[in-house]
Amino acid sequence: MKSAGKSALLLALLSLIAMRVGGGFVEPANPVTTLRSVTETQTRLPCQYQVEGEEKVVQVTWYKELSDGSKDTIITAHFLDGHREFGRYSGRVRVENSNPIKNSALIILNTEQSDEGTYTCHISTFPSGNFETKIALTVWILPISSLDPVTLVEGQSFRVAATCRAIGHPLPILSWDTDISGTVQNRTSETRSVSSYFSLHPLRSMNGKKLDCLVWHPGLEEPRRISNRLEVQYPPDATITTSSSRWYVGLEKAELVCEGRGHPTPQNFTWTWKGGALPDGVSVVGGKLLFQRPVHLSDSGAYECMVTNSVGRGKTEYMLNIDEMQWRIGETPPDNLLLIIICASTGGLILLLIIIILVVHRHHRRRTNKLKRQLSEKSDEIRSFSRQASFRRINSTSTDFRYQGEDSMLRIDSRMKNSQMSLEHTHSTLGGRWGPGDVELDELGRPVIWCEGSDIPGGAEVDGGKEAQRNRVESYVKSSSNMSLDSGLPSSLVPLKAQQDDGSGPREPDACQPREREDWAPTQSEGHDSDEDGSPYQLSQTLRNYFDYSNGAIRPKPSNNSIILHPRGQLI
Repeated sequence: MKSAGKSALLLALLSLIAMRVGGGFVEPANPVTTLRSVTETQTRLPCQYQVEGEEKVVQVTWYKELSDGSKDTIITAHFLDGHREFGRYSGRVRVENSNPIKNSALIILNTEQSDEGTYTCHISTFPSGNFETKIALTVWILPISSLDPVTLVEGQSFRVAATCRAIGHPLPILSWDTDISGTVQNRTSETRSVSSYFSLHPLRSMNGKKLDCLVWHPGLEEPRRISNRLEVQYPPDATITTSSSRWYVGLEKAELVCEGRGHPTPQNFTWTWKGGALPDGVSVVGGKLLFQRPVHLSDSGAYECMVTNSVGRGKTEYMLNIDEMQWRIGETPPDNLLLIIICASTGGLILLLIIIILVVHRHHRRRTNKLKRQLSEKSDEIRSFSRQASFRRINSTSTDFRYQGEDSMLRIDSRMKNSQMSLEHTHSTLGGRWGPGDVELDELGRPVIWCEGSDIPGGAEVDGGKEAQRNRVESYVKSSSNMSLDSGLPSSLVPLKAQQDDGSGPREPDACQPREREDWAPTQSEGHDSDEDGSPYQLSQTLRNYFDYSNGAIRPKPSNNSIILHPRGQLI
């Protein structure tokens, strides 16, 4: 009894000392700490107490708080008895250091979701007493994911092409990485799992395209990728090819190759010729149709190939044409020769058309230039003739009417007629024995004086009378005025003597002109002297009606038919 009392007293003293000089937790530093771990990994719960002075750790105990408030002992470690595991934690936990008194950290070897909760590290020391620290552990479940592909067939309706599933804590997120157009639908279950469905209309162009599922979770450094390739089955498309560009009689080792592009790859090939069996000497090896003999002309015709896979079938036809002979190297086949001839003919026609167009264009251009030159020359000539005609109408005294205009000709002709009428009257006076109807005129409108022979009675007297009459007219004109020969009078109105002297008009015959007819007869000579006396007066009156005399010159009187000359030389 005395020894027990002494021991109790000793412990009390040690507790007092520990209270004065006490140690503390080095790890964790805070009284309550939060940690996060992942299932199927090792989890470390830190706990290390630092003693002071004579203080000593006697025992370390780990507890887990249950949901009902009680505690579940996990492990204990005594400085003399060692460590001990309890219940379901046996074999799953241990103390980190072989000397649990120095380092009391708890190691959970394979963490489970049920390990999530609050843990307490209890330290018993002597003489300081008991100390505790709490750690709240969160356990994440890494996602468990899977992808279920679906085999599709071209032509099917809108449906699910692949399904991606994942489970974890916290709940993972799913997405798709693809270039295919489709619809995504996500669903979450009560078991903390999530599913994603990718739906589309299956097409053969989608076969083999990427359709990957991505799983996102906070326990993963990067998203987890589940690779997948979309599978769409479709019937084959058959095609026939040949290694020979041209088939002819006698061709050896000829073959037709049938290819079927489909998914899955077709393996069954069927050949027919003209809807029936193949010709003799022709065999099928896989997708090839082999001619084991030289080609015959009778081998021509339609060859059909049918390709089949698990989805469907496809077929195609090839029309084989065989020539009767082989063209030599360098020779041109008839089809190519005809094409060359057609192209050459077309080119020649186009070249000829171009040449014709150029020649016609050049001809029209030269003709146009020629017409322009002729038009210019005619215009110059017309302007020149107009100026010359104008000057002639104003200044000319010639009786040649070929170079005068129509208007001038009409005016001159009118004046000549008036002058002729007056002269006829004068002539009737000079030769009183002829009537007006019997007088003959020359080309200038003057009476013709005929030389009669001696056999005509009274011929000498007539000649003498005419000569006397002429002398009287000339003397009257000279005594009346000094008439200008260049006054512009018509030659029929200028005195005959003046015309002969000037030389500008036709000369009067020297004596007379022979008369061709013999049926003339002298008229009565009564009143001859009186007619001769009136002739000069009538001639003077006629001249005064059409001309003005001043300063020794005779000028025509102005009339409505006068010609006006434009300052530029053009007629108006």
